[in-house]
Amino acid sequence: MKKKATINNTPVCQMRMQAISDSMSILSGKWKFHILGTLIEGDKLGFMDLLREVDGIGSKMLSKELQDLEMNRLVNRKVMDTKPITVQYSITEYGKTLAPVIDALAKWGVDYKRSISGK
Repeated sequence: MKKKATINNTPVCQMRMQAISDSMSILSGKWKFHILGTLIEGDKLGFMDLLREVDGIGSKMLSKELQDLEMNRLVNRKVMDTKPITVQYSITEYGKTLAPVIDALAKWGVDYKRSISGK
């Protein structure tokens, strides 16, 4: 009987795979990267500003995604003392560390699209 080769069985590799899994869990979904990228570029935005900027998202989904991002300390939420009450969202310092990841992912996407289209 042939012995199967073990891949990814080292402690370093297991830790790396767990870190990737954790990251994907926090950042998964159709909208999180778009919201984060918009806040990185736009600094501080109100809910309605984000709703306009993130093309195709509904208000319930935006609210849910912002709650997730706030819970994971990537987005700050500030309730303004106005009438009617307005809420302002901004990227946290740690959230800003995702800027190179988002840029690299965008570049990869452009390069990939070019490679399959031949243009």
